[in-house]
Amino acid sequence: MPGQSAVRQVLREPSCGRTASSALWLDADNASAYTNALVTTYATAGWTALGDPTRRAIFERLVEGPRAVTELATTLPVSRSAVSQHLKVLKSAGLVVDRQAGKQRIYHVDPDGLAALRAELEGFWTKTLAAYKTVVEQPNKEGP
Repeated sequence: MPGQSAVRQVLREPSCGRTASSALWLDADNASAYTNALVTTYATAGWTALGDPTRRAIFERLVEGPRAVTELATTLPVSRSAVSQHLKVLKSAGLVVDRQAGKQRIYHVDPDGLAALRAELEGFWTKTLAAYKTVVEQPNKEGP
């Protein structure tokens, strides 16, 4: 369709662990709503992916700079195959991207995925601090 682009969206349902996929057609009128839904989905998947200590260690190494699987595996107490599986999870969560470099794939942090995590964290603290402020500023109903 002219003027439209297809986006494949993968949603992870945390309660049952199933994955549902659907193809969406976006145009200028509805792109914003779908973008917000994707950001929320990636942020939630990102927090879940970073819940594993090994994936978090891999992600922290990639924050320092791009690396190949073999380079990551030499610094971790897991096999190269295990590192590849962890990278697959991080990639599906939108936290890392890869590019071909000869026979290797070089992974680096996806700035959009990191921005989604940051936005979710900032939103959480904004709401939490606003609620705290409301409670603190309420007059004390108990007498001295």
